[in-house]
Amino acid sequence: MPASPAPGNTAPGETAVEDAARRSLTAGPDARRRAGRPVGGVLDKSGITRAALELVEKKGYDALTMAALARALNVAPSALYNHVKSKRDVLLLVEDHLAALVDLSAFDTEPWEEAVRKWAWSYRDVFSRHTPLIPVIAVLPVTDAPQTLAMYETVSAAFREAGFPEERIVSSIVALESFIFGSAYDVTAPADIFDAGSMADATPSFTAAVQSLAEQGHERPADVAFALGLEALISGLGALRK
Repeated sequence: MPASPAPGNTAPGETAVEDAARRSLTAGPDARRRAGRPVGGVLDKSGITRAALELVEKKGYDALTMAALARALNVAPSALYNHVKSKRDVLLLVEDHLAALVDLSAFDTEPWEEAVRKWAWSYRDVFSRHTPLIPVIAVLPVTDAPQTLAMYETVSAAFREAGFPEERIVSSIVALESFIFGSAYDVTAPADIFDAGSMADATPSFTAAVQSLAEQGHERPADVAFALGLEALISGLGALRK
């Protein structure tokens, strides 16, 4: 029986395709495992989360499908389903990842007003970098999302300790979040968003107000608006305390 050709050599009369097939059959399991898509075990939830965020950042939320995510991870869809059962599971991972980035540390050391202030600024900054996800995350149930629930537990405990009536705590947090999410969009708004153009003469009060703000020379007008609104909310909500 003729000896098999040495590695890297093609047998006489053997085509390149036949050579590749022979090598695949004679290679050990480790060598075969290295070829093609990664097998189960290569994936983990943090990698899935990163890939989902990158996919949304590059192509928008509508591009986030299980098939597209599997392609981005260079795995078969079946491998992806070993870690997450559905797109909702992926969104929960993303929601938890973003919640974990929000700074809650002031609630342990600062008075209620300052703690809410620092939390809100951090929250806005996190979501200003991920605005395509706001419409989804804002209405995604927090069921089985440990990091998100931990954030709400910390914030609600601080509200209770500050003297808020129990029945007003969740509504107060929602009011703040609504403002935070809207302000996150404002960070990425174009500089001329309030330019009335040819309608300037027909809107003299608004045009004068826009011009007055511009004359202040604020480097980040979105920060000015956020600070103003946040302080109004903190003051107004603070009045609800017992």
